[in-house]
Amino acid sequence: MDLNIALILGQDGITSGAIYALLALCILLVFTVTRILLIPIGEFAVYGALTMAALQAGQPSSIVLLLFGFVVLNLILDAYAYFKHKTPFAIKSHATMLVYAMVMCVVMYQLPLASLPTWCKVVLTLAIMTPMGPQMYRTFFQSLASAPSLVLLIVSIAVHVSLVGIALVIFGPEGGQIAPFSERTFELGQLSIGSQTVWILATFIILMLVLSYFFGKTLYGKALRATSVNRIGAQLMGISPVFAGKITFALAAFIGTLSGILIAPITTLYYDSGFLISLKGFVGAIIGGLMSFPVAAVGAIVVGLVESFAMFVASDYKEIIVFTLIIPFLLWKSLTSRHSEEDGE
Repeated sequence: MDLNIALILGQDGITSGAIYALLALCILLVFTVTRILLIPIGEFAVYGALTMAALQAGQPSSIVLLLFGFVVLNLILDAYAYFKHKTPFAIKSHATMLVYAMVMCVVMYQLPLASLPTWCKVVLTLAIMTPMGPQMYRTFFQSLASAPSLVLLIVSIAVHVSLVGIALVIFGPEGGQIAPFSERTFELGQLSIGSQTVWILATFIILMLVLSYFFGKTLYGKALRATSVNRIGAQLMGISPVFAGKITFALAAFIGTLSGILIAPITTLYYDSGFLISLKGFVGAIIGGLMSFPVAAVGAIVVGLVESFAMFVASDYKEIIVFTLIIPFLLWKSLTSRHSEEDGE
C-alpha cells in the first residue's frame, strides 16, 4: 500500500466516520435524556436520503402520508387519554400539527419538485422528517417513559423493524443516491478532496461543538440530562419529561436525516441500510461510554477508518473487523471498573 492509496482510504474513512459520529451523537443525545437506545436512528438517515432522491427525481414521496398518519394517530391517543383518564389535551398543539402535516402533503404533491433548487429540497426533506421524531416518541415511548431500560430497548427494536417494513412499502427495494451538492474539488498536496467531504466534515464539527457545549455547559442542557436520572426531581424543577423527550427526538430526527442527506451522494442507500449504519454509530457511542460526545465522535471516526482500510485489505470481513472493535473496549471497561464485592460491603 503506497502513500496515495493510504491517503485516499484515510479520507474515505474520516468521511464515513463523521457520518457515524453524527449518528453516535444522536444515540447519546437521546439516551442521556430519555434512557432510550435509539436503534431506529439509521432509519431517519435512510428515510432522509431516499426522500431527497425522490425529490431530485421530481417524484412526490408518500413519506408525508406517514407523517400525517402519525399526527392523526397521536391526536386519537391523546383524545382517548383525555376522556379516559382526564389527562391534559393540548388542542392547539394538535391542531397546529394537523395543519402542518396537511400543508406538507399539499407542498409535496403540488410543487414542481424537479425544478426546485437543491437547498429547497434539503429544507423540505428536513421539514418532513424532523417532526417525525417527536411524533414517534409520543406514539411508542411516551407512555413507557418510566419503564425499565430493557423494555425501552425491546420497543426500540420493534420500532426499527416496523420502520424497515414501512420503508420497503414507501421507497421500494431499489436503492437511492442523490447528486452531490457541488462538483468542486480541493487539492491538498497529492490528495484531491471533494466538496461533499468538506460539507460532511463541516457539519460534523459544528454539530459536535454545539451539542457538546449545550449539554456540558448550559443549565438547560444539564437539566435535560437530569430527566434521565430523576424524572420526578426534574418535574419538581419545572422540566417536563414529555417535553424533554420530544425535543431530543426532534433533534435526533434532524441530525439523522441530515446525515442521510450528506452521505447519499457518496453511497447508495437501500430501505434496509439503516441497521448497519446505526450499529456503527452505536459502536462509537459505546466507546464514548454512552456519556461523552467528544469521545464518541473520536470512536466513530476510528470505526470509519478501520472500515475503510479493512475494505481494502479484507473486504469480505470488513463488517466483522469493525464490530470486533467493541470487544477490547468492553474488556478494558470490565477490568478498570470496580464495584460488585467492594460496593456490596
